[in-house]
Formats: sequence, structure tokens, C-alpha cells
Amino acid sequence: MKIIDAHLHLFTGPHAEEMAQNVGHHNDIDHLRQVYRQLDIVHGVVMGNHSLDVAAHSYPTDLYHYCAGLDSGIFADGKKVPPDLPERVEAHLKRESCCGVKLYPGYNKLWLSDPIYEPIYALAARYDKPVAVHMGLTAFAQAHLKYCHPLALDEVAADHPRTRFVMCHFGNPFFDAAAAVVEKNPNVAADLSGFLEGRVNIAEYFQVQAGYAGLLRTWLVAINCWDKILYGTDWPIVNLAEYIQFIQRIVPEEYWERVFFHNANRIYGLGL
Repeated sequence: MKIIDAHLHLFTGPHAEEMAQNVGHHNDIDHLRQVYRQLDIVHGVVMGNHSLDVAAHSYPTDLYHYCAGLDSGIFADGKKVPPDLPERVEAHLKRESCCGVKLYPGYNKLWLSDPIYEPIYALAARYDKPVAVHMGLTAFAQAHLKYCHPLALDEVAADHPRTRFVMCHFGNPFFDAAAAVVEKNPNVAADLSGFLEGRVNIAEYFQVQAGYAGLLRTWLVAINCWDKILYGTDWPIVNLAEYIQFIQRIVPEEYWERVFFHNANRIYGLGL
């Protein structure tokens, strides 16, 4: 079964290698190529961080597309918005290797309905590339969860029907709201990245965390939106083989090919 990892990060420096080693990997492309071949991962979508410089987003095109990221390194908590932000984002959207835009509202402490984002939504609609949005728990306590609750995405999805959105992390742990937003809005999909961190014994996990895993699966089955659910890992925080096993336990087998490959290929326009 071919797999697209529709949500990953490529970091540099010693901390990135430490993160990769913590999950049984190395933080280099040669290692990832080898693991991808073993696991039949044929492509990935890199979620951009820290820079809008086009030169900073040079990835092996046979392995990756990317989303241009607008994180706190760009916005400085919403206080320093680059005056040429739309032009800089458009420079990315014009590139074939760029398949969308990534927003981090909890870290930026900005509502998704803030006028700052309006030109971004318009550009995404014009280029027919989705806006991926971090939803749910954040990596740092300084972020504010109210800005990345799934209901914040419902408002902009309803008001921007021509713009397509991807709710990252299925709004974890706000599964009920995430399910409602995905089911209600035809322009909202969701990825299943970032539910685990570190090495995990999958059999033991589903014994100890049966309630949590069952809740996630229950909501996914309830809304029955399998054409809008994407596989992703949030690499480098998980072991790649273990995360595939985890999602296979969550998603009914008859939907694996859609979730693991076809949906990401279609929604991000990867052309695979």
C-alpha cells in the first residue's frame, strides 16, 4: 500500500537529530529515503516553519511538497506583521513544489477570522491550494488554545467557501468539535498527525489508552467522511513504522487506501 505522509517537519541542527534518535531514526534524507522504501512511503508534505524565504524551502522534489508556514517567527504574536506578507506568500504559491499554506493561530495568538489572514485565504482560493491549520494541543504552554479550537476554523470555512482547509491533528483532543466541523463544511478536510510522541508499543498502547483511541475512532466512524481524512505523522516526534500501525488500528481497513494515499494526493494536488 502506497503512503503519503501529509504532515511532517524537517528541522536542522543537533536538536533535530536528538528528536529523530529518540524515535529510532536519524535526521537525514538518506536515512529517510531508506525507511520510506521499507514502509512504502512515496511522498510527504512538509509543514513550513520559521521562514518565508523561498530559498529556505528547498526539498528533494521526488520526496516532498511543502506548505509555506506562517508561524510566530513570522507574526511575532500578531504584533509585527510583514507589510509584504501577501506578496511573500504568493511567491511560494506560484511554485509547483508548494502545495499550500500552514497557519499556527494558537502560537500567533490570532483568531483565524483576523483581517491579517484575509489576503491569504484569497490567494489560496485563487491558486486552488489548501490552507492547513494547526488545531488542538500545542507544543508550548505559551500558546493559547482558544485560537486553535476547531470551532475557530468553522467560522472561516463557512465564510470562505472557495478556500479549502485542512484541519491538522483532527483538533486533538477536541474530537467532537473537530468531527462536527469536518462533517458540516465541504471545504474542510483533516489530517491524523501528532497523536503519539516517542516510541510506543502499539499493543500495550491500545490496552492502556483504549478510551482515548476508541473516542477518536468513534468520531471518525460517526461522521463517515473518509474522503476527507489524511494520514500524517508530525515527524520527527514519532517512529514511522509504529505510527502506521497506530493509524491502521484507528481507520477501518476498507478506507486505508483513501486515508493513507489518495486523499492527500487529491487534496494537496501532488499529481502522484
